[in-house]
Amino acid sequence: MTFHSTPPKQTPAPVLPTYAARDLTEGGDLAQITLGDQTYVLRITRAGKLILTK
Repeated sequence: MTFHSTPPKQTPAPVLPTYAARDLTEGGDLAQITLGDQTYVLRITRAGKLILTK
């Protein structure tokens, strides 16, 4: 005898805000991002990677 259970309901993943790095840097390679009283620098490297530093 085989029992089939109902598959668990999957909750859709929340949609996260998405930002284009080039929009944040306004076409350049650097942008400042603040969180509370801290300021971070977002840098786009020549290889197209992102680096976030304090």
